[in-house]
Amino acid sequence: MKATRTLLTLLALCGTATAASYTVKPGDSLYSIAKKAGVDAPTLMKLNKLPSTTIQVGQTLNLGGTPAPATRPQAAAPTQAPQGVSIRAAATRYLGARYVLGATGGGALDCSSYTMSVFRQLGINLPRTAAQQWRVGSAVSRRDLRAGDLVFFNTMGRTASHVGVYLGDGMMANANSYHGRTMIEPLFGNPYWANRYDGARRVLN
Repeated sequence: MKATRTLLTLLALCGTATAASYTVKPGDSLYSIAKKAGVDAPTLMKLNKLPSTTIQVGQTLNLGGTPAPATRPQAAAPTQAPQGVSIRAAATRYLGARYVLGATGGGALDCSSYTMSVFRQLGINLPRTAAQQWRVGSAVSRRDLRAGDLVFFNTMGRTASHVGVYLGDGMMANANSYHGRTMIEPLFGNPYWANRYDGARRVLN
């Protein structure tokens, strides 16, 4: 009987320790983790002494002993609108930058460095190329697209040779080589993009 009580005590302690920390997975952002943990992002940053909202996959975060909510539906429904506002603000910050293949800043970007720059503001580090970004997050069907999804196109005879960010209402932001700049334009309303659409990936929870 005493051994049974001891075992139960150890299991309880292990459960508490698990709830007090979280290992970052692909697709996580500081904001999504904070929401699941029932705290706000600034509090989570302070607990972990983070200098910015950027986090790395595999990083262990201290949640301050606050367990994540037992059920997900309550947290899932309201996340879409705030993310839509945030992603639009992040995307518009770089509008008008020159398109230069291979560029990663200094007033010039290519398609994948544009999406990298946008998502870095949300605390998510994307891989460098469109083909690599195609392999992160989870697949999303066309009918389920929402603001913040990465959208991919076959523009060079291979899958995911171009990437943009879906902003909602049928619009996307991307670094457009034809126009030579980053811009917002129709996704499926433009025959060029509609005919070359490969699919979408969701990296924002």
